[in-house]
Amino acid sequence: MPDTDDTYIYDEALGEWRPACAAAAETPAARAPVRDAAGNVLADGDAVTLIKDLKVKGANQTLKQGTVIRSIRLTDNPEEIDCRHDSIKGLVLRTEFVRKR
Repeated sequence: MPDTDDTYIYDEALGEWRPACAAAAETPAARAPVRDAAGNVLADGDAVTLIKDLKVKGANQTLKQGTVIRSIRLTDNPEEIDCRHDSIKGLVLRTEFVRKR
């Protein structure tokens, strides 16, 4: 009887269940590095500073230049990061407008 692995992991990006061995083969290092406006490599949990005033759609608010955003999360798109601000939940910023702190 062949030795099979029946463990599956749900991949939210693809929206499907995948074998655990296939998910383990894809490491975060295999992705292209995410870089800020100055060319520094960003990682999950980093703090960034805005380099430009940004109007936030749907919040009727402007984030000012120099605002510090803590604890970012990388997305599948190397040009976008997920982050949280005190007054805005679910904020997505483009990497061209941030600098690593």
